[in-house]
Amino acid sequence: QVQLVESGGTSVQAGESLTLGCANYGQFFSFNELGWWRLAPGKERELVAIVDEHGLKRYASPVKGRFTISSDFERNTLTLQMNYLKPEDTGVYYCWGARGDEFWGQGTRVTVSS
Repeated sequence: QVQLVESGGTSVQAGESLTLGCANYGQFFSFNELGWWRLAPGKERELVAIVDEHGLKRYASPVKGRFTISSDFERNTLTLQMNYLKPEDTGVYYCWGARGDEFWGQGTRVTVSS
């Protein structure tokens, strides 16, 4: 069974950087897409960044130029480098992976204070 586990969430000040990690602690799965979603207070869960097995990356407009997604599909790992954090980046960040079936982590909380 796939078990995605996020790490790295914490509280930071606006303008600081933070790196989130995600690893599959369960059975290896041949994902074709991996990504990060976030749930901000009072909002619906939104896609932050996604990468496919060919290396194609897409970012949500609010994070373009500030966040970088990196992946290792052979090791089922994923990172999200977040720079120049803003208070509106506050939320719970979820690791996600898919190939037909979808899998989610439990989330890691990021709080950005102004």
